[in-house]
Amino acid sequence: MRFCLVDRVTEITAGASIQTLKQVSLAEEYLQDHFPGFAVFPGVMMVECMVQSCAWLSRFTDDFQFSTILLKQARAVKFNNFLKPGETLQVSATMKSNGAAEAEFMVSGVVNGQSAVSGRLLLSKQNLADLNPQLKDNDARMVSAMRDLWAQVYSGH
Repeated sequence: MRFCLVDRVTEITAGASIQTLKQVSLAEEYLQDHFPGFAVFPGVMMVECMVQSCAWLSRFTDDFQFSTILLKQARAVKFNNFLKPGETLQVSATMKSNGAAEAEFMVSGVVNGQSAVSGRLLLSKQNLADLNPQLKDNDARMVSAMRDLWAQVYSGH
């Protein structure tokens, strides 16, 4: 199952920063078990939302050059508040470095004006064809799918 946890990109500056929103709904299946009677957005999903936000900044900065962007390392992750159904996580990320194979970010998430999560993320960037040239078509399909999804989450104000 794939989760697109970024509902909207509200601001982006290539090579610099991104602002995104994740609106939590009680309809999200995993909330039924986390926790019964006190539904909260799982911390690992907050981290994943931050990863996806940073991945969008990386894709935008590199003009969708890479098909695969993955979390390589999460450092100094701190959870400060719960995120409940009906609330919105506002993610802000700043690109600290952007190399050929990885990018580093400082990222935080705020709920109702209060810090909910923060950390430093290192993402790896690559194309499958770099590992196996026969996978070049897969790269093209993945990049095309990400461009289509990008058109849905960012209106390009």
